[in-house]
Amino acid sequence: MNQFPFLTLLTLVPLVGGALVLAPGREHGKTVRFMALAIAFLVLALAAALSLFFDRTQNGMQFVERAAWAPSLGIQYHLGVDGLGLLMVLLSALVIPFALLSSSAPVANPRLYYSLFLFLEAGLFGTFTAQNFVHWFAFWELSLIPAFFLIKIWGGPRRTAAAVQFFVYTTAGSVAMLIAFVALYNATGSFEFSQIAETVRDGRLGRAALPIFLGVFLGFAVKTPLLPFHTWLPDAYAEAPTGVSMVLTGAMSKMGVYGFLRVLLPIFPEQMRALQTPLLGLAIATIVFSAAAAFSQNDLKRIVAYSSINHLGYCLLGIFVAVQWAEDSAASANEKAAALNGAMLQMFNHGITASALFYFVGLIEQRSGGSRDLHYFGGLRKAAPVFCGLMGITVFASLGLPGLSGFVGEFLIFKGAFALAPWAASVAALGLLLTAIFLLTILQRVFSGPLPENWRAWPDLTNAQRLTAGPIIALIFILGIYPRLLTDLVNPTALAILWPNL
Repeated sequence: MNQFPFLTLLTLVPLVGGALVLAPGREHGKTVRFMALAIAFLVLALAAALSLFFDRTQNGMQFVERAAWAPSLGIQYHLGVDGLGLLMVLLSALVIPFALLSSSAPVANPRLYYSLFLFLEAGLFGTFTAQNFVHWFAFWELSLIPAFFLIKIWGGPRRTAAAVQFFVYTTAGSVAMLIAFVALYNATGSFEFSQIAETVRDGRLGRAALPIFLGVFLGFAVKTPLLPFHTWLPDAYAEAPTGVSMVLTGAMSKMGVYGFLRVLLPIFPEQMRALQTPLLGLAIATIVFSAAAAFSQNDLKRIVAYSSINHLGYCLLGIFVAVQWAEDSAASANEKAAALNGAMLQMFNHGITASALFYFVGLIEQRSGGSRDLHYFGGLRKAAPVFCGLMGITVFASLGLPGLSGFVGEFLIFKGAFALAPWAASVAALGLLLTAIFLLTILQRVFSGPLPENWRAWPDLTNAQRLTAGPIIALIFILGIYPRLLTDLVNPTALAILWPNL
């Protein structure tokens, strides 16, 4: 089945589907939404089939597709996935239908709204499967355009400013990365990620390696985001519609971390080692300061937005500790592998828990008439016990409670970090405490205490909403109890990234 063009279909189906949804003659919102959902679930089925035929014992690219594009310029159509790529494909394929199901309220111009969702999905798949920079960069940028318009047209009162800030920041990072890769092409004669990595490891870049590294680093740091390049994110997440916020945090934010693992670490390991201390400082700042910022917010959506930055900081901590020089021993090798495995697991687990948190916050906003103020609620557990229970599970998963999905990734990251960089792990652990405080504050302020008179008629989750959240809640338990479903998938890739010559 490796010869079947799974990866081309994964990208082509939502592209064609988005065009079909956008075609004239489909003005009824429910019909358009049904079509978009059908296409998203078809893509999910393709991603599930891809995972079934994926050989988890191999550490190289699988389902490889190649075709000449512009060979004189080193550009070719080159697709492939390893454990990391498949993990991101599965995450995107899960988050998109979840977000579409959450978009049940009527929207203006539904054809454009749902077609942009599908175009965004195509951009995600193209980014996570392309192995040639030009091909990859085209989809990297393709994902930016639908996200901008989804925020700009259907966002909240400050949507224009949030969308423009999002566009300017990410475009600036993309321009810096494009310039850096043009320099890499001039030095190596290739746009293939694997060939560039092999050439750069031979020392061909010389003194140009550091400025080129910084250009690529900036593109991924903005997208993740890493402090201090994060200021676009809270406004974009808070102003975006609920479904769009779910995709932004659940899948799009992983593009930056994916770039660190797929591009930056294999091509520039020496530069990352040389700058490890400042990189660890940035990761710690991302963890601790974003958690402190979340604690100071009253807007539920902004709290979850800063929480997203905080959790992605753990991913970067795992990546940055894994690049350091360490004595060549089995113990240090195991700790590096643990940290990198934890970073990959955290990417997936954060994607599902953060998107679920935005879903529940969106329901609170919808039922309260637009309010997201933390102090505006209280006692809702009495009126909506199922709502409280499911959101509580998601909150506990997000803060890393053992037995739920969020625990395993954070445990592996800190296991590796305490062994390889104990000072960094010790400071970053403060973020765990702050994360627990602000997440538990949500449960306390929203669901505990006396029930105000104006919320006594607050409705619990409908059957449709329970069915929407149910699979994600089940996945949180499954991955918390049996994390080998993911660790067996990503461990060969982690080993290949750390020791490419083995």
